[in-house]
Amino acid sequence: MLNRLFGRKPEKLRAEALYRDVVAAARRPGFYARLGVPDTVEGRFEMIILHCALVVLTLKSEEGEDPTRLSQALFDTMFDDFDAAMREMGVGDSGVGKKIRFMAEGFYGRAEALREAARHDQPDELQAVLARNVFNAEPDDPRAPALALYVNSAFQALQAQGGAALIGGLSPVFPAV
Repeated sequence: MLNRLFGRKPEKLRAEALYRDVVAAARRPGFYARLGVPDTVEGRFEMIILHCALVVLTLKSEEGEDPTRLSQALFDTMFDDFDAAMREMGVGDSGVGKKIRFMAEGFYGRAEALREAARHDQPDELQAVLARNVFNAEPDDPRAPALALYVNSAFQALQAQGGAALIGGLSPVFPAV
Protein backbone atom coordinates (compact mmCIF):
# COMPACT_ATOMS: atom_id res chain seq x y z
CA MET A 1 0.00 0.00 0.00
CA LEU A 2 2.79 2.46 0.83
CA ASN A 3 4.38 1.70 -2.52
CA ARG A 4 1.19 2.82 -4.25
CA LEU A 5 1.12 5.99 -2.17
CA PHE A 6 4.78 6.91 -2.45
CA GLY A 7 5.95 4.91 -5.46
CA ARG A 8 6.22 6.36 -8.91
CA LYS A 9 3.17 6.22 -11.11
CA PRO A 10 3.17 3.63 -13.89
CA GLU A 11 3.09 6.31 -16.59
CA LYS A 12 6.19 7.92 -15.06
CA LEU A 13 8.07 4.62 -15.20
CA ARG A 14 6.93 4.07 -18.78
CA ALA A 15 7.88 7.65 -19.69
CA GLU A 16 11.37 7.14 -18.29
CA ALA A 17 11.83 4.03 -20.44
CA LEU A 18 10.48 5.87 -23.51
CA TYR A 19 12.80 8.79 -22.83
CA ARG A 20 15.82 6.46 -22.65
CA ASP A 21 14.80 5.11 -26.07
CA VAL A 22 14.38 8.63 -27.45
CA VAL A 23 17.80 9.71 -26.19
CA ALA A 24 19.45 6.57 -27.56
CA ALA A 25 17.90 7.24 -30.97
CA ALA A 26 18.87 10.91 -30.89
CA ARG A 27 22.49 10.11 -30.05
CA ARG A 28 23.10 7.81 -33.00
CA PRO A 29 26.32 8.90 -34.71
CA GLY A 30 24.79 8.85 -38.19
CA PHE A 31 22.87 12.04 -37.52
CA TYR A 32 26.06 13.92 -36.87
CA ALA A 33 28.49 12.13 -39.22
CA ARG A 34 26.24 11.48 -42.24
CA LEU A 35 23.32 13.90 -42.01
CA GLY A 36 25.29 16.93 -40.85
CA VAL A 37 23.44 17.63 -37.62
CA PRO A 38 25.80 19.80 -35.55
CA ASP A 39 27.48 17.67 -32.90
CA THR A 40 26.95 20.32 -30.24
CA VAL A 41 24.78 20.69 -27.16
CA GLU A 42 22.25 22.52 -29.33
CA GLY A 43 22.34 19.89 -32.08
CA ARG A 44 21.83 17.06 -29.61
CA PHE A 45 19.04 19.02 -27.91
CA GLU A 46 17.32 19.40 -31.29
CA MET A 47 17.55 15.69 -31.99
CA ILE A 48 16.11 14.78 -28.60
CA ILE A 49 13.30 17.30 -29.10
CA LEU A 50 12.65 15.95 -32.61
CA HIS A 51 12.42 12.31 -31.51
CA CYS A 52 10.38 13.13 -28.44
CA ALA A 53 7.96 15.21 -30.52
CA LEU A 54 7.48 12.29 -32.92
CA VAL A 55 6.65 9.99 -30.00
CA VAL A 56 4.28 12.56 -28.46
CA LEU A 57 2.52 13.05 -31.80
CA THR A 58 2.11 9.29 -32.08
CA LEU A 59 0.70 9.06 -28.56
CA LYS A 60 -1.69 11.94 -29.20
CA SER A 61 -3.13 10.09 -32.18
CA GLU A 62 -4.70 7.70 -29.66
CA GLU A 63 -7.92 8.41 -27.78
CA GLY A 64 -8.26 8.39 -24.02
CA GLU A 65 -6.50 9.47 -20.87
CA ASP A 66 -3.59 7.00 -21.03
CA PRO A 67 -1.94 8.62 -24.08
CA THR A 68 -2.40 12.08 -22.58
CA ARG A 69 -0.91 11.06 -19.23
CA LEU A 70 2.01 9.25 -20.86
CA SER A 71 2.82 12.10 -23.26
CA GLN A 72 2.77 14.55 -20.33
CA ALA A 73 4.96 12.24 -18.26
CA LEU A 74 7.39 11.93 -21.20
CA PHE A 75 7.49 15.71 -21.55
CA ASP A 76 8.11 16.08 -17.80
CA THR A 77 10.84 13.44 -17.85
CA MET A 78 12.59 15.15 -20.75
CA PHE A 79 12.54 18.54 -19.06
CA ASP A 80 13.65 17.07 -15.73
CA ASP A 81 16.66 15.74 -17.62
CA PHE A 82 17.29 19.10 -19.28
CA ASP A 83 17.06 20.81 -15.90
CA ALA A 84 19.61 18.41 -14.39
CA ALA A 85 21.93 18.81 -17.39
CA MET A 86 21.87 22.60 -17.15
CA ARG A 87 22.65 22.46 -13.46
CA GLU A 88 25.58 20.12 -14.20
CA MET A 89 26.83 22.63 -16.77
CA GLY A 90 26.80 25.31 -14.09
CA VAL A 91 23.66 27.26 -14.92
CA GLY A 92 22.52 28.94 -11.72
CA ASP A 93 19.17 28.30 -10.09
CA SER A 94 17.82 31.67 -11.16
CA GLY A 95 18.63 31.01 -14.82
CA VAL A 96 17.38 27.44 -15.07
CA GLY A 97 13.67 28.29 -14.84
CA LYS A 98 13.86 30.85 -17.62
CA LYS A 99 15.84 28.52 -19.85
CA ILE A 100 13.44 25.62 -19.21
CA ARG A 101 10.45 27.83 -20.04
CA PHE A 102 12.15 28.93 -23.27
CA MET A 103 12.99 25.30 -24.13
CA ALA A 104 9.41 24.17 -23.41
CA GLU A 105 8.03 26.85 -25.71
CA GLY A 106 10.51 25.69 -28.33
CA PHE A 107 9.37 22.11 -27.92
CA TYR A 108 5.71 23.00 -28.40
CA GLY A 109 6.53 25.15 -31.41
CA ARG A 110 8.65 22.44 -33.02
CA ALA A 111 6.08 19.72 -32.30
CA GLU A 112 3.32 21.84 -33.83
CA ALA A 113 5.45 22.62 -36.90
CA LEU A 114 6.20 18.89 -37.34
CA ARG A 115 2.52 18.04 -36.94
CA GLU A 116 1.52 20.61 -39.52
CA ALA A 117 4.21 19.50 -41.97
CA ALA A 118 3.16 15.86 -41.57
CA ARG A 119 -0.51 16.75 -41.93
CA HIS A 120 0.03 18.69 -45.14
CA ASP A 121 2.45 16.09 -46.50
CA GLN A 122 4.55 18.87 -48.05
CA PRO A 123 8.24 17.86 -48.24
CA ASP A 124 9.37 21.47 -48.64
CA GLU A 125 7.52 22.48 -45.47
CA LEU A 126 9.17 19.73 -43.39
CA GLN A 127 12.58 20.55 -44.85
CA ALA A 128 12.13 24.22 -43.97
CA VAL A 129 11.14 23.32 -40.40
CA LEU A 130 14.20 21.09 -40.02
CA ALA A 131 16.55 23.58 -41.65
CA ARG A 132 15.37 26.34 -39.32
CA ASN A 133 15.32 24.32 -36.09
CA VAL A 134 17.96 21.62 -36.40
CA PHE A 135 20.48 23.33 -38.66
CA ASN A 136 19.73 26.97 -37.74
CA ALA A 137 19.86 27.66 -41.47
CA GLU A 138 17.83 28.90 -44.41
CA PRO A 139 14.90 26.74 -45.65
CA ASP A 140 16.88 25.47 -48.64
CA ASP A 141 19.77 24.10 -46.55
CA PRO A 142 21.17 21.09 -48.45
CA ARG A 143 21.25 18.94 -45.29
CA ALA A 144 17.51 19.22 -44.67
CA PRO A 145 16.21 16.81 -47.36
CA ALA A 146 18.10 13.81 -45.97
CA LEU A 147 16.93 14.54 -42.43
CA ALA A 148 13.38 15.05 -43.72
CA LEU A 149 13.48 11.57 -45.27
CA TYR A 150 14.51 10.16 -41.91
CA VAL A 151 11.79 12.09 -40.06
CA ASN A 152 9.11 10.90 -42.48
CA SER A 153 10.33 7.33 -42.17
CA ALA A 154 10.46 7.56 -38.37
CA PHE A 155 6.98 9.06 -38.14
CA GLN A 156 5.54 6.40 -40.45
CA ALA A 157 7.20 3.65 -38.40
CA LEU A 158 5.85 5.10 -35.16
CA GLN A 159 2.38 5.52 -36.62
CA ALA A 160 2.45 1.91 -37.87
CA GLN A 161 3.53 0.78 -34.42
CA GLY A 162 0.79 2.88 -32.84
CA GLY A 163 0.46 4.76 -29.61
CA ALA A 164 -1.23 1.82 -27.91
CA ALA A 165 1.92 -0.27 -28.40
CA LEU A 166 4.02 2.50 -26.84
CA ILE A 167 1.62 2.76 -23.92
CA GLY A 168 1.75 -1.03 -23.58
CA GLY A 169 5.50 -1.03 -23.11
CA LEU A 170 7.02 -1.57 -26.54
CA SER A 171 10.05 0.50 -27.42
CA PRO A 172 9.51 3.01 -30.20
CA VAL A 173 10.67 1.93 -33.64
CA PHE A 174 13.13 4.38 -35.15
CA PRO A 175 14.70 3.61 -38.54
CA ALA A 176 18.42 3.34 -39.11
CA VAL A 177 20.32 6.51 -39.94
